[in-house]
Amino acid sequence: MAAALSPAGRSKGDIREEVWEHLEASGLADFPRPVRGRIPNFKGSLQACCSLRELEVFSRAREVKVDPDKPLEGARLAALQGVRDFSVPVGLYSKAQVDLVVVGSVAVSEKGWRIGKGEGYADMEYAMMVSMGAVQEDTPVVTIVHDCQVLDIAEELLGDHDLTVDYILTPTRTIQTHCKRPKPRGIMWHKVSSEMLGKIPILKTLRWREKQAGKDVTLQDEHPALADTSRAAIPDREVMAANPQPWSDPVNPKSVNPKSVNPKSEASDTTTTVYVGNLPGSLRVSQLKSALRELQVLPAALKWQGAQHRAFLDYRDQGAAHRALSSLQGLSLGGNALRVELAKSHRDKGQGEINAHK
Repeated sequence: MAAALSPAGRSKGDIREEVWEHLEASGLADFPRPVRGRIPNFKGSLQACCSLRELEVFSRAREVKVDPDKPLEGARLAALQGVRDFSVPVGLYSKAQVDLVVVGSVAVSEKGWRIGKGEGYADMEYAMMVSMGAVQEDTPVVTIVHDCQVLDIAEELLGDHDLTVDYILTPTRTIQTHCKRPKPRGIMWHKVSSEMLGKIPILKTLRWREKQAGKDVTLQDEHPALADTSRAAIPDREVMAANPQPWSDPVNPKSVNPKSVNPKSEASDTTTTVYVGNLPGSLRVSQLKSALRELQVLPAALKWQGAQHRAFLDYRDQGAAHRALSSLQGLSLGGNALRVELAKSHRDKGQGEINAHK
């Protein structure tokens, strides 16, 4: 099998194509089909997942992170059987500690070098967990694949952002890789594109937090050498989001975007309002605006009620409002974790609705 899938002189893309083609041609591919473009499901995946229970690192793990790929379904079931209580969502500022990470792969070597489906989400999720403090350098990483997906991978194909694995489970083998190559030590912002930032709202929050800590968070397409070519490829609406119009007066709490000075000029059924509560008393409106600008979720209008420790953000469509909700969840300003939710109506129409948030 190794000869049939020899990666000598191949790129990552070549290896992916060979694995996908072999799984389909040999009848090893399983639902969903076709497997091309996916972390492939394969016949025997449940059998391979059963080996997870035999790993010592699994038996002692209290919190396990399993990717949503189809071949890892058995791993998710194994993890759920060990959960005594229902799980609960955790935010960026939670103290969750993940003891074991299970990821899918298109190909993997016995040395622990992994190739995913090419979009980089598994690598990014791991880097985000590092940034959140949820995983440590010694947190074990497991992948579950068919035997034919285990093959030699040239080390020069790997980058610093690529996630390596410590254990490989197949229908017939359990391989401990003893991999010495370092795993990602955080988010490498110079490898993150504006497109990925737009697809993962929580990434904006992490970027804002790391910028506040003084880290360089310049994106891949924001570097001077790439700025002109990258900008040409970004739709006008995304360029506008990355370069929002300035607020009229960052000091005056009553200042809002000039287009929304008269709220009655806009139809209420075209606006969605996001409520932001638990604002610290010392917070200034300019600080909230700065955070919204950094997260690229500027509203059409902002109603500041600092004395009541709250603000209302008006967005012209529901999609923008929900992106703001995702980006602001778990955000802390001035030491306070913000309370963020959709307002009970599309617009603040009076004191009755304001009181509902007290």
